[in-house]
Formats: sequence, C-alpha cells, structure tokens
Amino acid sequence: MSLPEPTAAGRVVITGASSGIGAALAGLLAARGHALMLVARREERLAELAERLTAEHGVTVEPRPCDLADRMARRALSTDLAGLEVAALVNNAGFATFGDLHELDPEREREEVELNVAAVHELTLAVLPSMVRRRAGAILITGSTAGVQPIPGQATYAASKAFANSFSESLHGELRGTGVSCTLLAPGPVRTEFTKVAGVESTETTVPGFVWESAQRVAEAAVVGLEKGRRRVVPGWPAQAMTLSQYVPHGMLVPVIRRVYGRFGL
Repeated sequence: MSLPEPTAAGRVVITGASSGIGAALAGLLAARGHALMLVARREERLAELAERLTAEHGVTVEPRPCDLADRMARRALSTDLAGLEVAALVNNAGFATFGDLHELDPEREREEVELNVAAVHELTLAVLPSMVRRRAGAILITGSTAGVQPIPGQATYAASKAFANSFSESLHGELRGTGVSCTLLAPGPVRTEFTKVAGVESTETTVPGFVWESAQRVAEAAVVGLEKGRRRVVPGWPAQAMTLSQYVPHGMLVPVIRRVYGRFGL
C-alpha cells in the first residue's frame, strides 16, 4: 500500500498545482521520475511549471487548466481521468474564507464547498475503481488541522476540511488489503498564497512565526507518507498540537477560538 514506482504509462495527478504545496509536491514527485498531470485554473503558471520540471527532470508533465469549482469542467476532467492509468491522485486544491457566514458572499461560499468537498469526492471516484482493479495506486488528500474543530468565523472552511479529513481516513481503512492507499495530509498554517486568496494577509505577521511551516517542508512530509501508505501526515509539532483540540469539549472550545481569532483580527 504505497505510491507505485514510476512507469511510462502511469500519471500522478496533482490539483492546486500552480503554487504552494501543490507546486512543491510536483517538484518532489518529478524528481522521483513520475510523469505528472498538473491541474489548476492558472494556465500560464501551469505551463511555466510544466516546462521547468520537464527540463530539470526529463519527465512528461502535462498542464491541465481546469476550474474545479465548475461542475461541468470538473466532470470533463473526471471523465478523462477515468480513462487513464493514474498511479496517484493528489487532491490538494482548496481555499478558505473568513468572516461570519451571514456576512459572506454566498456564491464564494458555494465555490468553496465545490472545490474543497465535491471536487475531492468526484475525482477520487473517477480514479479509484481502476486503481483497485490494478491493485496499485495511491491517493493523497490535503485536509487540515482546521477540520478537527469548529471554527467560528471560518465555518465553511472548517466543515469542508472536516469532510476531507474524515473521507481520507475512512477510505484508508476501506482500502486495506487492496494494494491501494489513501493518505491524509493535515497541515496547520503554511506560508503560501493561501492567506492572500482568503484576504487575510495580516495573519502572516500577527500569527506567531513558529506556528508556520513552509510549503516545501509540508510537501516533503507528504511525499514520505504517500510512499509509505500512511494513514495521516501532520507536519510539525505546532500542527500536531492543534489536533489535540479535538479532545476538548466543543462548548468550551468554541468561545476560546472565537476570542483567539478576534485577537488576530479575523
């Protein structure tokens, strides 16, 4: 139950590959000789990354622009993936919103659920049957420490990552003995474009520096977990400490989180 060895036919598909953890994962897996399909919305960035990785590592890298929050675009990608030999699927794409739910843009919240939840589910369903038939394959799902606790001011994101966390670990148990693995990557705060997209760049300076991990370090831990077929990867002791909040009664936890978020201006 681990990441298959590189083959001429096999592809590692990485969503959210144009920056951050996704781009770091692409570099590490290309260096190991895997042919890649890189999926994200930003076509120019994907093309640049694909060209660089091909030049550096001599592997096939296919850029596949796709807005995974768009159901029709996602369906077309899922159909294509179902016909390929996908050695590994990295469900990494996602974004967060911050603020009280009744004040947020309903359309943006819907897109968040489509990307963080529906896309993970649909792409996994597209590739999993053939993996099980071949008795070979690996899936990595980027969840979050945010998914182990309720977070006032980040209700949609926390709920979407609770789905990712539970779905991944449940699938890991289902796949035991099939030759296929599913690994959850559950990082804490990571220095990427995540805060810029969410509109909370101030957290880069207000949240203590020791809490943050680099995208490269998170990706390195993820690849080791993927190769070994681990159930869960939580990079860094701050993130590991955050997961302990799941054992605190939520009636006590929610007001504390609300105050902490207010302290950091969220």
